[in-house]
Amino acid sequence: MRFIHAETLPEALAAKAEHPDAMPIQGGTDVMVELNFDRHRPDVILDLGGVEELREWREATGEIRLGAGVTYARVITELSERLPGLALASRTVGSPQIRNRGTVGGNLGAASPAGDAHPPLLASRATVELASAEGSRRVPIDEFFVGPKANAMRPDELIVAVHVPAAAGPEQFSKIGTRNAMVIAAASFAVSIDPMRRRVGTGIGSAGPTPLRAAEAERFLEGVLNERDEWEAGKGLDDATLSRFGELVASAARPIDDVRATRAYRVHALSVMARRTLSWCRESATSNGRS
Repeated sequence: MRFIHAETLPEALAAKAEHPDAMPIQGGTDVMVELNFDRHRPDVILDLGGVEELREWREATGEIRLGAGVTYARVITELSERLPGLALASRTVGSPQIRNRGTVGGNLGAASPAGDAHPPLLASRATVELASAEGSRRVPIDEFFVGPKANAMRPDELIVAVHVPAAAGPEQFSKIGTRNAMVIAAASFAVSIDPMRRRVGTGIGSAGPTPLRAAEAERFLEGVLNERDEWEAGKGLDDATLSRFGELVASAARPIDDVRATRAYRVHALSVMARRTLSWCRESATSNGRS
């Protein structure tokens, strides 16, 4: 096995162009598990830990450009107000040690249907920035996941950043499993309400071959809030609206039976989580307009 250490992004991209099959490693919280259990044994490992450009984030025109090497711990401590949904999800990832090492970019690269960062990124309509020695491109988050643990990257590309609109309204995240954290989700759900754009976003995790959006649920809630002109009102929603939203979220899932949960349980759990997170969003809107 060959180990390549890159100090700059151009070095990393040149190495990926020369070795398209190289396995990138940053925090190592996914890659080292694969290596330790001998599930994958790449010929080349590309270490990105020295690439400072990947560890930076910045804000411009209401959007956060989050470098692929920014850790969950930093999302929690530095971006909780700007990206509350992603920060809530980050708090449920592993142990403090994992949060100090694991990165949002690494989570995207693994493309697991159960990735905790994926539902809030879907709800926020994030875009993934991919780069190669030939240039860069941005892929909408709901086009990035193409199959179980498969993404839209070309062999010579690296994830360099994810672009996430700063929250303009309340965001929430919920995850269910055998514990609150340090566990792979049996199901997870995120919701984002943007009064400025009059837009609702959703994200479903661990209940399909890829992370999913509940587009019909989004349109339903947008219609309700438009009809009642309650985007800014901070008023609680009636039980019928909450129940219908939960039903539409659950119907968007495509779960299976596995060791973590049955299909029926996941469908039921998503309906409950959707109702609860929507209620939490409205409660936070009542208090201060932000979660």
